[in-house]
Amino acid sequence: MRELRDLVVGSGWLSRALTVVRDSGLPDAWIGAGVLRDLVWGERYGDGFDPTTVHDVDVVFFDPARLTRDDDDRATARLAAAWAEPPWQARNQAAVHTWYAAKFGGDPIAPYRSVAEAVATWPEYATAVAVRLDPDDRLEVCAPYGLADLLGGIWRHNPARVDVAWSRQRLARHRPSQRWPGVTVIEPG
Repeated sequence: MRELRDLVVGSGWLSRALTVVRDSGLPDAWIGAGVLRDLVWGERYGDGFDPTTVHDVDVVFFDPARLTRDDDDRATARLAAAWAEPPWQARNQAAVHTWYAAKFGGDPIAPYRSVAEAVATWPEYATAVAVRLDPDDRLEVCAPYGLADLLGGIWRHNPARVDVAWSRQRLARHRPSQRWPGVTVIEPG
């Protein structure tokens, strides 16, 4: 936990993003997934973390009273109004069941009961991690599977929601071995 905290706090860019998210008023809001992986693996296994290469900053929040994609768009716009630089992508985890099957196929999924339950379904164990700042600027970590894969540089498929074919597509698209020498890829299957 200390290693992750040191990396996050050591990144002025991510610290600012966390402050924006905390101060946004979005309920139970966290930053997670790829941006954390990019930070940790860039610093530990690559040439450092470069915020200009971040494709999106996944912000997850939990609001059972607002379940439309328009609400996600408004949440994203709220973050962008506070700081325009990051490519924000806010998603209400209480609403994922309303659109998941249409976007990714398969059977409808049950509603998530919390951000932690949603994070536990993210595509790789290393990306199934989210962080946020509490009101006293202390970092909180949501890591349902722990931090071993993220800190240890292990790309491993999380079968909780993602099938093997989609996992292989993600692996081909992200090219972790090329981007972060020293990362271990465990082929999905």
